Amino acid sequence: MLIRKIEKFLEQTGMPVTKFGRLAARDPRLIGDLRNGREPRSAMVTRVEHFMNTFKGTAHAA
Repeated sequence: MLIRKIEKFLEQTGMPVTKFGRLAARDPRLIGDLRNGREPRSAMVTRVEHFMNTFKGTAHAA
């Protein structure tokens, strides 16, 4: 499920949810909507997964 992958990414990077939404999909409400049941289309899933796979930020220690 996409939201689980995103939650793990957010935990690893320490990135705020609205920043993730803006950078990954130009939608600051993306995470909140997904948490509330929004089902993304395949193009959105591809875009978000690509963003997470190519992100070059500093990971925070958990």
